[in-house]
Amino acid sequence: MILFLLAAVILILLVLIQKGRGGGLAGAFGGPGGHSAFGTKTADVFIKATAVLGAVFFLLSIATALVMRTGEAETPAEPPPATAPADPGAGAPADTGETPAPSDAPAG
Repeated sequence: MILFLLAAVILILLVLIQKGRGGGLAGAFGGPGGHSAFGTKTADVFIKATAVLGAVFFLLSIATALVMRTGEAETPAEPPPATAPADPGAGAPADTGETPAPSDAPAG
């Protein structure tokens, strides 16, 4: 994870150091659009370093996703703890499963 963050920060810095092609955002913010801070030879080095570091960043992101995914698969979810059934109530009559006999008293 630390390598992933380090690669991201270095990649950001490499992109910001490179000269803009055709001005781009560098010209919009008043910077020199066609000049590099370190000369023209270093532009090739920065382009190659950005490509390599971009590939490293891509591979680290895939590796991080795989590690996080296998970490979840190794620890199965625990079943919920068993609890006692709820008490049907003290005042309720017990259900015997039989139907009550009809009453001889008139309804109403």
